[in-house]
Amino acid sequence: MSDRSNERLSVFKTYKLYVGGKFPRSESGRVYEVSDSKGNWLANAPLSSRKDARDAVVAARKAFGGWSGATAYNRGQVLYRVAEMLEGRKTQFVREVADAEGLSKSKAADQVDATIDRWVWYAGWTDKIAQVVGGGNPVAGPFFNLSSPEPTGVVAVLAPQESSFLGLVSVLAPVIATGNTAVVVASENSPLPALSLGEVLATSDVPGGVVNVLSGRTAELAAPLAAHQDVNAIDLAGAGADEALAKELEIAAADNLKRVLRPQPVDNWAATPGIDRMTAFLETKTVWHPTGSLGASGSSY
Repeated sequence: MSDRSNERLSVFKTYKLYVGGKFPRSESGRVYEVSDSKGNWLANAPLSSRKDARDAVVAARKAFGGWSGATAYNRGQVLYRVAEMLEGRKTQFVREVADAEGLSKSKAADQVDATIDRWVWYAGWTDKIAQVVGGGNPVAGPFFNLSSPEPTGVVAVLAPQESSFLGLVSVLAPVIATGNTAVVVASENSPLPALSLGEVLATSDVPGGVVNVLSGRTAELAAPLAAHQDVNAIDLAGAGADEALAKELEIAAADNLKRVLRPQPVDNWAATPGIDRMTAFLETKTVWHPTGSLGASGSSY
């Protein structure tokens, strides 16, 4: 009997973009080769165009009303579901992270575990951040004065170049945890974990358009996103190594007064991140309301 295993051809995975809850190929039809840390070919990733970036912004804007209008508790449930799905596909992500970052399987597994824990961490913050950054303000007069956080809107996120999965989640999760929608530009040289994350999001409870994942040349995609009039904020984490690019994007973002989070040096993505990336893309709404009198005594509440 012949050995059929020697006759079998491997089925290579086709990586696609994730835009509006669907998996389109690049509008241009272009791809680029993705290699591992040793230069060995891994896959062809879509080479996104400016049109893809614009389509992603349209999808993010369409999804913003429903996602920002959901209760914070519901958003936490959805994020926790993403963590559940990541746990079930851990083996795949360990392989992709190991290939992308040149790590051993054990160290890649540690990175993936930390990434899943990071999702859970932000899932727990969704209904707590308002108590931390909001509150009642003392005023001189018969008024209640209450401040509460609201999401900024559509946020363009340039994922870190060096941390293909943990860094990606560390900049994406706080954006959507607080009710924003996101257009993510994956790590240029290591986009595969980000593209696989799109598959996880599609099979979890995250509504289509809340997260849109693009792969390709970071500078080529960042320029139209920074200048886009319907993008409300941009995180320049992925431009950290290119100070000239970061400055150029910041200038373009000023045209419609986008919030800009400039690149911050991160020594260890696994460290507890704090709440800075959540508050970076929150607006503060303050409401005044007159107090009422309690009976004939004239006292008020």
